[in-house]
Amino acid sequence: MSNQPPIGVPQGAIRLNTDSQRLEFFAQDRWYEFATNTPTLDGGGRGLVAGGNNPDQTNTMQFVTISTAGNSTDFGDLTAKTQANPGATGSSTRGLIGGGQVFPANTNKIDLVTFSSTGNASDFGDLTQTRRHLIGTGNQTRGVFGGGGTPSLLDVIDFVTIASTGNAVDFGDLTKAVQFCGSASSPIRGFFLGGQAPSDVSDIEIITIPTTGNAIRFDDLTVGRRTISGVSSNTRAVAMGGRTPSDSNVIDFFTMATLGDATNFGDLTEQKGNAQSASDCVRGLRLGGGNGNTNVIDYINIATQGDAVDYGDLSEAKGEGAGCSNAHGGL
Repeated sequence: MSNQPPIGVPQGAIRLNTDSQRLEFFAQDRWYEFATNTPTLDGGGRGLVAGGNNPDQTNTMQFVTISTAGNSTDFGDLTAKTQANPGATGSSTRGLIGGGQVFPANTNKIDLVTFSSTGNASDFGDLTQTRRHLIGTGNQTRGVFGGGGTPSLLDVIDFVTIASTGNAVDFGDLTKAVQFCGSASSPIRGFFLGGQAPSDVSDIEIITIPTTGNAIRFDDLTVGRRTISGVSSNTRAVAMGGRTPSDSNVIDFFTMATLGDATNFGDLTEQKGNAQSASDCVRGLRLGGGNGNTNVIDYINIATQGDAVDYGDLSEAKGEGAGCSNAHGGL
């Protein structure tokens, strides 16, 4: 949708940009986007890390204020000790953590937290299928969970309406059965990044979040890998680290509105997969990581290219947990 107005648009006119699904106003000679959703908790959006192992399975949750550097703070506890890469997503008010493993069994539970308060999670509902090593994505309205293993690999995609509680329903299928994906989203599109199917793949798959249907192939990452930490703004998706199967420090990115292969972005401060991730559309965070657990948090500026820099530390070293925020690119 063009940013240049037709002749005769009055000053102060408002429109819905059908490409970005954002409200815009006309001033002087062009359209400008409204700041319609700016989380202000503690001065910025919150990034949440939930569950995982340290090295034993854990139910702990920690959070950071993404716009400021520093160490994490205790948030509360999940309803159960959950590891093996549960999926997570959220709206501007609620975070959802689904699936994973409550040792020794896989789980289909979905936990609910409220970003604006600290405290323990509560039960939201159940996924359509019990599984671990899945990934979450979504927008302000829908939370979407894709892939995973039982340990057999799955192509399942299911979704929930975040503002209500209840069980997930079928969305469609991925193009292949896969686990250990990363994810990213714009308000309209959800992306599944890489994964293991059963070898490591570079595929980027895409869904249209407001509708249901099967995923389609978008293009390729620069390197095929699994356990990627994915973050995004409204326009750009970034895939950080992962395993190839050795741990990787690769960061690559692509523009979500157009087809095209990912491009090199820079490097993480350390080679690490099985990390948690969160973003506020400006900064993307990699929090901790597995395969020799770490408590390191590093960050990138999503709009630019370059190596990650130190942000702070988690209060405990952990990997194979879930990460989400109330300010990601899907909102």
